[in-house]
Amino acid sequence: MRQGTLDLTLDPLASPLRQPRVARALTWTLGLLLAFAALIIGAVVAGLGSAAAGVFVRALALSSAMSLIPILILWLLDRRERESPYAFAAAFLWGGLIATTVALPLNTAAIMAVTQWLEQFPELGEMLGPDAAMMIGAPLSAPIVEETTKGIGIVLLFWLLRSEFDNVRDGFIYGALIGVGFNWFESALYVQQNFVEFGTAPYGFQIGTRFAWLGLAGHALFSGIFGASLGAARATSKLWLRVLAPIGGFTLAVLGHAWNNSLPLFMALAAAQAGEAAPTEVLAPPTYTLWDAMITASLTNLVVFLPFALLLVFILYRSGRAERRVIVEELADEVGHSVTAGEFAAIEADRSFRTRRIDPRHSQVSAALVNSQNELAFRKRRLKNRGFDPALDSLLEQRRAQISALRQKLPG
Repeated sequence: MRQGTLDLTLDPLASPLRQPRVARALTWTLGLLLAFAALIIGAVVAGLGSAAAGVFVRALALSSAMSLIPILILWLLDRRERESPYAFAAAFLWGGLIATTVALPLNTAAIMAVTQWLEQFPELGEMLGPDAAMMIGAPLSAPIVEETTKGIGIVLLFWLLRSEFDNVRDGFIYGALIGVGFNWFESALYVQQNFVEFGTAPYGFQIGTRFAWLGLAGHALFSGIFGASLGAARATSKLWLRVLAPIGGFTLAVLGHAWNNSLPLFMALAAAQAGEAAPTEVLAPPTYTLWDAMITASLTNLVVFLPFALLLVFILYRSGRAERRVIVEELADEVGHSVTAGEFAAIEADRSFRTRRIDPRHSQVSAALVNSQNELAFRKRRLKNRGFDPALDSLLEQRRAQISALRQKLPG
Protein backbone atom coordinates (compact mmCIF):
# COMPACT_ATOMS: atom_id res chain seq x y z
CA MET A 1 0.00 0.00 0.00
CA ARG A 2 1.17 3.53 -0.73
CA GLN A 3 1.52 5.67 2.36
CA GLY A 4 0.34 9.22 2.97
CA THR A 5 -2.94 10.95 3.55
CA LEU A 6 -4.88 12.02 0.48
CA ASP A 7 -6.49 15.44 0.43
CA LEU A 8 -8.48 17.37 -2.13
CA THR A 9 -5.39 18.85 -3.78
CA LEU A 10 -3.38 15.60 -3.96
CA ASP A 11 -6.17 13.09 -4.43
CA PRO A 12 -5.36 10.99 -7.55
CA LEU A 13 -9.02 9.99 -7.82
CA ALA A 14 -10.38 13.53 -7.76
CA SER A 15 -12.00 15.00 -10.83
CA PRO A 16 -10.06 17.74 -12.67
CA LEU A 17 -13.27 19.75 -12.33
CA ARG A 18 -12.32 20.34 -8.68
CA GLN A 19 -9.67 22.75 -9.98
CA PRO A 20 -11.40 26.11 -10.63
CA ARG A 21 -9.27 26.98 -13.66
CA VAL A 22 -9.94 23.64 -15.32
CA ALA A 23 -13.65 23.82 -14.49
CA ARG A 24 -14.00 27.33 -15.93
CA ALA A 25 -12.03 26.46 -19.08
CA LEU A 26 -14.04 23.31 -19.71
CA THR A 27 -17.34 25.04 -19.01
CA TRP A 28 -16.58 27.76 -21.54
CA THR A 29 -15.25 25.27 -24.09
CA LEU A 30 -18.27 22.97 -23.85
CA GLY A 31 -20.62 25.94 -23.88
CA LEU A 32 -19.05 27.27 -27.07
CA LEU A 33 -19.14 23.82 -28.66
CA LEU A 34 -22.83 23.42 -27.83
CA ALA A 35 -23.61 26.91 -29.16
CA PHE A 36 -21.66 26.24 -32.36
CA ALA A 37 -23.38 22.88 -32.81
CA ALA A 38 -26.80 24.46 -32.29
CA LEU A 39 -26.04 27.13 -34.91
CA ILE A 40 -24.88 24.55 -37.45
CA ILE A 41 -27.91 22.35 -36.82
CA GLY A 42 -30.23 25.34 -37.05
CA ALA A 43 -28.68 26.39 -40.37
CA VAL A 44 -28.95 22.88 -41.83
CA VAL A 45 -32.55 22.45 -40.72
CA ALA A 46 -33.68 25.92 -41.82
CA GLY A 47 -31.87 25.59 -45.15
CA LEU A 48 -34.28 22.86 -46.26
CA GLY A 49 -37.31 25.15 -46.14
CA SER A 50 -39.98 26.10 -43.64
CA ALA A 51 -42.12 23.00 -44.27
CA ALA A 52 -39.14 20.69 -43.69
CA ALA A 53 -38.14 22.70 -40.62
CA GLY A 54 -41.62 22.21 -39.21
CA VAL A 55 -41.36 18.47 -39.81
CA PHE A 56 -38.00 18.43 -38.02
CA VAL A 57 -39.39 20.28 -34.99
CA ARG A 58 -42.35 17.90 -34.71
CA ALA A 59 -40.10 14.87 -35.16
CA LEU A 60 -37.69 16.22 -32.54
CA ALA A 61 -40.56 16.70 -30.10
CA LEU A 62 -41.68 13.10 -30.63
CA SER A 63 -38.11 11.86 -30.38
CA SER A 64 -37.68 13.84 -27.14
CA ALA A 65 -40.73 12.17 -25.63
CA MET A 66 -39.47 8.73 -26.68
CA SER A 67 -35.99 9.47 -25.30
CA LEU A 68 -37.47 9.77 -21.83
CA ILE A 69 -37.94 5.98 -21.80
CA PRO A 70 -34.24 4.99 -22.08
CA ILE A 71 -33.21 7.91 -19.84
CA LEU A 72 -35.54 6.70 -17.08
CA ILE A 73 -34.25 3.13 -17.52
CA LEU A 74 -30.66 4.33 -17.17
CA TRP A 75 -31.64 6.46 -14.15
CA LEU A 76 -33.11 3.33 -12.55
CA LEU A 77 -29.96 1.31 -13.31
CA ASP A 78 -27.91 4.03 -11.60
CA ARG A 79 -29.90 3.96 -8.36
CA ARG A 80 -27.22 2.45 -6.07
CA GLU A 81 -24.76 5.27 -6.65
CA ARG A 82 -26.68 8.15 -8.13
CA GLU A 83 -24.75 10.28 -10.62
CA SER A 84 -25.32 14.01 -10.94
CA PRO A 85 -28.25 15.10 -13.14
CA TYR A 86 -25.80 17.56 -14.71
CA ALA A 87 -23.60 14.63 -15.77
CA PHE A 88 -26.64 12.93 -17.29
CA ALA A 89 -27.51 16.10 -19.21
CA ALA A 90 -23.92 16.64 -20.36
CA ALA A 91 -23.66 13.10 -21.70
CA PHE A 92 -27.00 13.35 -23.51
CA LEU A 93 -26.18 16.73 -25.08
CA TRP A 94 -22.74 15.60 -26.20
CA GLY A 95 -24.32 12.78 -28.17
CA GLY A 96 -27.29 14.85 -29.34
CA LEU A 97 -25.53 18.03 -30.44
CA ILE A 98 -21.75 17.80 -30.55
CA ALA A 99 -21.22 14.23 -31.80
CA THR A 100 -23.92 14.54 -34.46
CA THR A 101 -22.67 17.91 -35.67
CA VAL A 102 -19.13 16.61 -36.12
CA ALA A 103 -20.24 13.32 -37.69
CA LEU A 104 -22.69 14.80 -40.21
CA PRO A 105 -20.22 16.50 -42.62
CA LEU A 106 -17.72 13.64 -42.34
CA ASN A 107 -20.36 11.06 -43.27
CA THR A 108 -21.60 13.26 -46.10
CA ALA A 109 -18.08 13.59 -47.49
CA ALA A 110 -17.64 9.82 -47.34
CA ILE A 111 -20.88 9.19 -49.24
CA MET A 112 -19.83 11.71 -51.90
CA ALA A 113 -16.48 9.98 -52.24
CA VAL A 114 -18.19 6.60 -52.70
CA THR A 115 -20.53 8.15 -55.28
CA GLN A 116 -17.52 9.32 -57.31
CA TRP A 117 -15.85 5.92 -56.94
CA LEU A 118 -18.97 4.15 -58.21
CA GLU A 119 -18.78 6.14 -61.45
CA GLN A 120 -15.80 3.94 -62.32
CA PHE A 121 -17.89 0.79 -61.77
CA PRO A 122 -21.30 1.44 -63.33
CA GLU A 123 -22.16 -2.25 -63.35
CA LEU A 124 -21.93 -2.34 -59.55
CA GLY A 125 -24.20 0.66 -59.30
CA GLU A 126 -26.72 -0.98 -61.62
CA MET A 127 -26.65 -4.18 -59.58
CA LEU A 128 -27.28 -2.40 -56.26
CA GLY A 129 -29.65 0.28 -57.52
CA PRO A 130 -29.86 4.05 -56.99
CA ASP A 131 -29.03 3.78 -53.28
CA ALA A 132 -25.70 2.04 -53.99
CA ALA A 133 -23.52 4.84 -52.60
CA MET A 134 -25.36 4.82 -49.28
CA MET A 135 -25.28 1.01 -49.08
CA ILE A 136 -21.50 0.96 -49.52
CA GLY A 137 -20.58 4.18 -47.73
CA ALA A 138 -22.69 3.75 -44.58
CA PRO A 139 -20.90 0.58 -43.34
CA LEU A 140 -17.49 2.12 -44.09
CA SER A 141 -17.87 5.63 -42.72
CA ALA A 142 -20.57 5.84 -40.05
CA PRO A 143 -19.27 3.12 -37.68
CA ILE A 144 -15.83 4.72 -37.40
CA VAL A 145 -16.91 8.36 -37.53
CA GLU A 146 -19.91 8.12 -35.23
CA GLU A 147 -18.40 5.74 -32.68
CA THR A 148 -15.35 8.01 -32.52
CA THR A 149 -17.32 11.24 -32.04
CA LYS A 150 -19.46 9.57 -29.38
CA GLY A 151 -16.43 7.83 -27.89
CA ILE A 152 -14.57 11.11 -27.40
CA GLY A 153 -17.40 12.24 -25.14
CA ILE A 154 -17.23 9.00 -23.14
CA VAL A 155 -13.47 9.35 -22.72
CA LEU A 156 -13.91 12.97 -21.57
CA LEU A 157 -16.41 11.85 -18.93
CA PHE A 158 -14.03 9.05 -17.93
CA TRP A 159 -11.35 11.68 -17.32
CA LEU A 160 -13.40 14.54 -15.94
CA LEU A 161 -15.61 12.44 -13.65
CA ARG A 162 -12.95 10.04 -12.44
CA SER A 163 -14.26 10.32 -8.89
CA GLU A 164 -17.73 9.19 -10.08
CA PHE A 165 -16.92 6.93 -13.03
CA ASP A 166 -16.37 3.86 -10.85
CA ASN A 167 -17.15 0.64 -12.66
CA VAL A 168 -18.76 -1.19 -15.57
CA ARG A 169 -22.28 -0.06 -14.62
CA ASP A 170 -21.27 3.62 -14.58
CA GLY A 171 -19.45 3.22 -17.89
CA PHE A 172 -22.43 1.62 -19.57
CA ILE A 173 -24.78 4.32 -18.29
CA TYR A 174 -22.63 7.22 -19.50
CA GLY A 175 -21.96 5.56 -22.85
CA ALA A 176 -25.61 4.66 -23.39
CA LEU A 177 -26.68 8.21 -22.50
CA ILE A 178 -24.43 9.61 -25.21
CA GLY A 179 -25.90 7.06 -27.62
CA VAL A 180 -29.46 8.01 -26.61
CA GLY A 181 -28.61 11.66 -27.28
CA PHE A 182 -27.22 10.81 -30.72
CA ASN A 183 -30.34 8.80 -31.51
CA TRP A 184 -32.56 11.64 -30.28
CA PHE A 185 -31.27 14.04 -32.91
CA GLU A 186 -30.58 11.55 -35.71
CA SER A 187 -34.17 10.22 -35.60
CA ALA A 188 -35.60 13.67 -36.24
CA LEU A 189 -33.03 14.38 -38.94
CA TYR A 190 -33.95 11.22 -40.88
CA VAL A 191 -37.66 12.08 -40.73
CA GLN A 192 -36.87 15.49 -42.20
CA GLN A 193 -34.61 14.04 -44.91
CA ASN A 194 -37.31 11.56 -45.93
CA PHE A 195 -39.84 14.39 -46.10
CA VAL A 196 -37.58 16.41 -48.39
CA GLU A 197 -36.91 13.38 -50.61
CA PHE A 198 -40.35 11.78 -50.79
CA GLY A 199 -42.80 14.47 -49.69
CA THR A 200 -44.08 12.50 -46.69
CA ALA A 201 -42.78 12.42 -43.12
CA PRO A 202 -42.45 8.82 -41.83
CA TYR A 203 -42.60 9.70 -38.12
CA GLY A 204 -43.73 6.25 -37.07
CA PHE A 205 -41.23 4.24 -39.12
CA GLN A 206 -38.08 6.28 -38.47
CA ILE A 207 -38.62 7.03 -34.79
CA GLY A 208 -40.16 3.66 -33.93
CA THR A 209 -37.38 1.74 -35.66
CA ARG A 210 -34.66 3.77 -33.95
CA PHE A 211 -36.16 3.24 -30.49
CA ALA A 212 -36.04 -0.56 -30.62
CA TRP A 213 -35.47 -2.24 -27.25
CA LEU A 214 -37.07 0.80 -25.59
CA GLY A 215 -34.30 2.98 -26.98
CA LEU A 216 -31.38 0.81 -25.81
CA ALA A 217 -30.62 -0.72 -29.21
CA GLY A 218 -28.45 0.89 -31.88
CA HIS A 219 -26.41 3.88 -30.75
CA ALA A 220 -27.15 3.38 -27.04
CA LEU A 221 -26.01 -0.26 -27.25
CA PHE A 222 -22.81 0.43 -29.18
CA SER A 223 -21.73 3.40 -27.06
CA GLY A 224 -22.79 1.58 -23.90
CA ILE A 225 -20.45 -1.29 -24.75
CA PHE A 226 -17.51 1.09 -25.13
CA GLY A 227 -18.42 2.90 -21.93
CA ALA A 228 -18.68 -0.42 -20.08
CA SER A 229 -15.18 -1.33 -21.27
CA LEU A 230 -13.82 1.92 -19.82
CA GLY A 231 -15.63 1.13 -16.59
CA ALA A 232 -13.98 -2.30 -16.53
CA ALA A 233 -10.61 -0.61 -16.94
CA ARG A 234 -11.39 1.74 -14.05
CA ALA A 235 -12.56 -1.06 -11.73
CA THR A 236 -9.56 -3.36 -12.13
CA SER A 237 -6.06 -3.31 -10.68
CA LYS A 238 -4.68 -5.36 -13.61
CA LEU A 239 -2.64 -3.23 -16.01
CA TRP A 240 -3.25 -5.46 -19.04
CA LEU A 241 -7.03 -5.23 -18.57
CA ARG A 242 -6.84 -1.45 -18.24
CA VAL A 243 -5.19 -1.33 -21.65
CA LEU A 244 -7.05 -4.05 -23.54
CA ALA A 245 -10.60 -3.54 -22.24
CA PRO A 246 -11.14 -0.11 -23.90
CA ILE A 247 -9.57 -1.31 -27.15
CA GLY A 248 -11.83 -4.36 -27.19
CA GLY A 249 -14.90 -2.32 -26.26
CA PHE A 250 -14.36 0.24 -29.00
CA THR A 251 -13.72 -2.50 -31.55
CA LEU A 252 -16.98 -4.24 -30.60
CA ALA A 253 -18.88 -0.95 -30.87
CA VAL A 254 -17.52 -0.31 -34.38
CA LEU A 255 -18.15 -3.89 -35.51
CA GLY A 256 -21.71 -3.87 -34.19
CA HIS A 257 -22.41 -0.57 -35.91
CA ALA A 258 -20.84 -1.79 -39.15
CA TRP A 259 -22.92 -4.97 -39.07
CA ASN A 260 -26.07 -2.90 -38.59
CA ASN A 261 -25.25 -0.64 -41.53
CA SER A 262 -24.20 -3.54 -43.76
CA LEU A 263 -27.57 -5.30 -43.70
CA PRO A 264 -29.10 -3.34 -46.64
CA LEU A 265 -25.98 -4.09 -48.71
CA PHE A 266 -26.10 -7.80 -47.90
CA MET A 267 -29.80 -7.94 -48.74
CA ALA A 268 -29.20 -6.19 -52.08
CA LEU A 269 -26.34 -8.56 -52.94
CA ALA A 270 -28.48 -11.57 -52.03
CA ALA A 271 -31.31 -10.27 -54.24
CA ALA A 272 -28.90 -9.76 -57.13
CA GLN A 273 -27.52 -13.27 -56.64
CA ALA A 274 -31.07 -14.62 -56.83
CA GLY A 275 -31.57 -12.85 -60.14
CA GLU A 276 -33.88 -10.12 -58.88
CA ALA A 277 -33.65 -6.78 -60.65
CA ALA A 278 -32.51 -3.81 -58.59
CA PRO A 279 -35.05 -1.02 -58.03
CA THR A 280 -34.84 1.87 -60.45
CA GLU A 281 -35.47 4.52 -57.79
CA VAL A 282 -34.98 4.92 -54.07
CA LEU A 283 -38.01 3.53 -52.27
CA ALA A 284 -39.87 5.58 -49.67
CA PRO A 285 -39.94 4.17 -46.11
CA PRO A 286 -42.99 2.02 -45.29
CA THR A 287 -45.93 3.57 -43.46
CA TYR A 288 -45.78 2.05 -39.96
CA THR A 289 -47.23 3.34 -36.75
CA LEU A 290 -44.63 4.17 -34.14
CA TRP A 291 -45.44 1.17 -31.95
CA ASP A 292 -45.62 -1.27 -34.87
CA ALA A 293 -42.22 -0.08 -36.08
CA MET A 294 -40.71 -0.27 -32.60
CA ILE A 295 -42.01 -3.80 -31.94
CA THR A 296 -40.97 -5.04 -35.38
CA ALA A 297 -37.50 -3.50 -35.07
CA SER A 298 -37.08 -4.87 -31.54
CA LEU A 299 -37.85 -8.42 -32.67
CA THR A 300 -35.65 -8.08 -35.76
CA ASN A 301 -32.75 -6.70 -33.72
CA LEU A 302 -33.12 -9.53 -31.24
CA VAL A 303 -32.41 -11.98 -34.05
CA VAL A 304 -29.84 -9.99 -36.02
CA PHE A 305 -27.98 -8.75 -32.93
CA LEU A 306 -28.45 -11.75 -30.67
CA PRO A 307 -24.76 -11.80 -29.54
CA PHE A 308 -24.98 -8.10 -28.67
CA ALA A 309 -28.31 -8.62 -26.89
CA LEU A 310 -26.71 -11.35 -24.79
CA LEU A 311 -23.72 -9.11 -24.15
CA LEU A 312 -26.07 -6.34 -22.98
CA VAL A 313 -27.79 -8.72 -20.55
CA PHE A 314 -24.39 -9.96 -19.34
CA ILE A 315 -23.12 -6.41 -18.76
CA LEU A 316 -26.19 -5.39 -16.78
CA TYR A 317 -26.31 -8.59 -14.74
CA ARG A 318 -22.61 -8.81 -13.90
CA SER A 319 -22.23 -5.09 -13.24
CA GLY A 320 -25.14 -5.20 -10.80
CA ARG A 321 -23.61 -8.18 -8.99
CA ALA A 322 -20.21 -6.47 -8.91
CA GLU A 323 -21.69 -3.32 -7.41
CA ARG A 324 -23.48 -5.24 -4.66
CA ARG A 325 -20.36 -7.30 -3.92
CA VAL A 326 -18.17 -4.20 -3.52
CA ILE A 327 -20.74 -2.58 -1.24
CA VAL A 328 -20.96 -5.68 0.97
CA GLU A 329 -17.21 -6.28 1.16
CA GLU A 330 -16.19 -2.66 1.76
CA LEU A 331 -18.91 -1.83 4.29
CA ALA A 332 -18.38 -4.98 6.36
CA ASP A 333 -15.79 -3.24 8.56
CA GLU A 334 -17.97 -0.10 8.82
CA VAL A 335 -20.59 -1.86 10.98
CA GLY A 336 -20.94 0.04 14.23
CA HIS A 337 -19.55 3.20 12.62
CA SER A 338 -20.96 4.32 9.26
CA VAL A 339 -23.35 1.36 9.02
CA THR A 340 -25.58 -0.15 11.67
CA ALA A 341 -25.98 -3.90 12.09
CA GLY A 342 -29.54 -3.67 10.77
CA GLU A 343 -28.42 -1.68 7.73
CA PHE A 344 -25.69 -4.19 6.94
CA ALA A 345 -28.22 -7.01 7.06
CA ALA A 346 -30.26 -5.08 4.46
CA ILE A 347 -27.10 -4.55 2.41
CA GLU A 348 -26.46 -8.29 2.33
CA ALA A 349 -30.08 -8.94 1.36
CA ASP A 350 -30.05 -6.44 -1.52
CA ARG A 351 -30.96 -7.90 -4.93
CA SER A 352 -31.04 -6.88 -8.60
CA PHE A 353 -34.54 -5.43 -8.62
CA ARG A 354 -34.66 -4.23 -5.05
CA THR A 355 -32.96 -1.18 -3.58
CA ARG A 356 -32.60 -0.86 0.16
CA ARG A 357 -34.15 2.05 2.02
CA ILE A 358 -33.36 2.94 5.60
CA ASP A 359 -36.46 4.94 6.58
CA PRO A 360 -39.30 5.14 4.01
CA ARG A 361 -40.96 7.90 6.06
CA HIS A 362 -38.05 10.20 5.22
CA SER A 363 -37.24 9.09 1.69
CA GLN A 364 -34.90 11.93 0.65
CA VAL A 365 -32.64 11.71 3.69
CA SER A 366 -32.76 7.92 3.55
CA ALA A 367 -31.77 7.86 -0.13
CA ALA A 368 -28.95 10.34 0.52
CA LEU A 369 -27.67 8.21 3.39
CA VAL A 370 -27.71 5.03 1.29
CA ASN A 371 -25.95 6.83 -1.55
CA SER A 372 -23.26 8.18 0.79
CA GLN A 373 -22.64 4.72 2.25
CA ASN A 374 -22.32 3.25 -1.22
CA GLU A 375 -19.99 6.08 -2.28
CA LEU A 376 -17.87 5.26 0.77
CA ALA A 377 -17.63 1.64 -0.35
CA PHE A 378 -16.70 2.47 -3.93
CA ARG A 379 -14.02 4.95 -2.90
CA LYS A 380 -12.45 2.40 -0.58
CA ARG A 381 -12.31 -0.10 -3.43
CA ARG A 382 -10.86 2.47 -5.87
CA LEU A 383 -8.13 3.36 -3.40
CA LYS A 384 -7.23 -0.29 -2.93
CA ASN A 385 -7.13 -0.86 -6.69
CA ARG A 386 -4.74 2.07 -7.05
CA GLY A 387 -2.52 0.82 -4.24
CA PHE A 388 -3.47 3.35 -1.55
CA ASP A 389 -4.34 2.59 2.06
CA PRO A 390 -7.96 3.62 2.77
CA ALA A 391 -7.13 4.04 6.44
CA LEU A 392 -5.02 7.08 5.55
CA ASP A 393 -7.55 8.80 3.33
CA SER A 394 -8.95 12.07 4.69
CA LEU A 395 -11.81 12.10 2.17
CA LEU A 396 -13.16 8.87 3.59
CA GLU A 397 -13.29 10.54 6.98
CA GLN A 398 -15.23 13.41 5.42
CA ARG A 399 -17.65 10.91 3.91
CA ARG A 400 -18.12 9.24 7.30
CA ALA A 401 -18.84 12.63 8.86
CA GLN A 402 -21.42 13.27 6.13
CA ILE A 403 -23.07 9.93 6.89
CA SER A 404 -23.19 10.80 10.56
CA ALA A 405 -24.79 14.18 9.82
CA LEU A 406 -27.41 12.56 7.61
CA ARG A 407 -28.20 9.95 10.25
CA GLN A 408 -28.89 12.68 12.79
CA LYS A 409 -31.69 13.97 10.54
CA LEU A 410 -33.56 10.68 10.92
CA PRO A 411 -35.74 10.39 14.02
CA GLY A 412 -34.72 7.74 16.51
